[in-house]
Amino acid sequence: MKSTNDYNCCPVKDILGRIGDKWTLHVVLLLGEKKTLRFNEIKNNVNGISQRMLAVTLRSLEHDGLVKRTLYAGVPPRADYELTPMGLGLYGQFQSLVLWAEQNMEDIMKSRRNFEIDGNQ
Repeated sequence: MKSTNDYNCCPVKDILGRIGDKWTLHVVLLLGEKKTLRFNEIKNNVNGISQRMLAVTLRSLEHDGLVKRTLYAGVPPRADYELTPMGLGLYGQFQSLVLWAEQNMEDIMKSRRNFEIDGNQ
């Protein structure tokens, strides 16, 4: 097992930073559940994301091979987004993280309340 320090000098740090950003988790979970969505469908289902930030997030996910964008000619042209096989693998990992959060939510909330009551000592 590598130490935390070993990850500072390799691409793993970059990858973890990319998938751990504010919006990637939301977009990957949504696409994993819905399979294929258009840009505005994603925007309408990811609360608080701006159009620009969604475009940046989708472009990064596509660049990393996690999302596939399919363009359709027409007026107006349209694009559909879906997870690639690698993106589906990440979706499975995110599902595990969500499950862990759900299983530990009560204890975490209790700990937060206790921390606030104790005066942040």
